[in-house]
Amino acid sequence: MNLPESTWTDVRDADADAALLPVGSTEQHGPHAPLGVDAMTAEAVAEAGAERYGDGDREALVGPTIPVGVAEEHRAFDGTLWVSPDTFRAYVRETMESLTGHGLDRVVVVNGHGGNVDALREVCGRFSRDGASYAVPFTWFDAAGDDMGHAGPAETSFVRHLRPELVHEDRTDRAAEGAAEGWGEWLHGTNLAYDSAAFTDSGVVGDPRDGDAALGERLLEESAAALTELLEAVVARG
Repeated sequence: MNLPESTWTDVRDADADAALLPVGSTEQHGPHAPLGVDAMTAEAVAEAGAERYGDGDREALVGPTIPVGVAEEHRAFDGTLWVSPDTFRAYVRETMESLTGHGLDRVVVVNGHGGNVDALREVCGRFSRDGASYAVPFTWFDAAGDDMGHAGPAETSFVRHLRPELVHEDRTDRAAEGAAEGWGEWLHGTNLAYDSAAFTDSGVVGDPRDGDAALGERLLEESAAALTELLEAVVARG
């Protein structure tokens, strides 16, 4: 069940076991990929995971996607939006509290942005410790086990599968020319760079010319399967 597309009576009459809350970011993904990649991928994984979960006599509700996250590291690139970790945690927590107010006391936060990871682990932990509800974060690219980079092969392939018209294929050469091979400037286990502009001219990490829509489809299938398994475990905690 998709919450924004449902009526309030649909939700009242549903027998959902848990809620999935997609969260992403609105941030640069090079000159070739849209700013909304992280929100798009999180929402797609949440929807696919809920569909898989609902194949049996079960149902999961998919909440609205939270599109702005902890992304100040991309502030040098136009169009990037960000909020502070405190604001982000408060927004996610209060959204989860709204869900639990309607009896959905098991929540999986489906994340598509690396900058959200620490804040989500903290807010889900506090949310679970403070009451009878239980929440965990799920970051799709960790579950898929792919080398993410940033706007590189994995994310660009995902968008090639979901919304191919949004990928500017004629700009991928320029994106690759200004890309970094890895995330940051590392010395003795310390990342000296706080912002992505310090190490990538195009905003990209990895080569977006590698990979295709088939890779994107595989990433969606693998992450949705992992999410379904996690959701089953969360519901089983009772």
